[in-house]
Amino acid sequence: MKRKGHCLCGAVTFELNGSHNWIGHCHCDSCRRATGAPLVTFVGHPDGNWQWTGTEPKHYESSPGNHRYFCATCGSSVAYRSDREPDEMHFHAVLLDDPDTLSPDEVFHADERLSWIPEALPGCPQG
Repeated sequence: MKRKGHCLCGAVTFELNGSHNWIGHCHCDSCRRATGAPLVTFVGHPDGNWQWTGTEPKHYESSPGNHRYFCATCGSSVAYRSDREPDEMHFHAVLLDDPDTLSPDEVFHADERLSWIPEALPGCPQG
């Protein structure tokens, strides 16, 4: 399956081919601050099965081993990569053309979830 996505202004575009590794919500403080959102939903996609198809995003190391990718034009946060998972890129699920077709099945950093955010995936692994 091929999925396409883009940032707010459309400069940064990408394609995901084949199956993803996982889809999950992250509640960590770093992701919240990087995006200005109370949680972030990522699609973990294996290297070799995705590509930038428009302008490549800018990136920076937000903390040792953690890299955040964003559009230099509109500022949209588009992806994240961690040295802990060196063979995959984590794309923001809501930037895909069809985000409503995804079903998150993991929760990361549940211990950092804001008290006013309900538990989104009861019964699923909470890491």
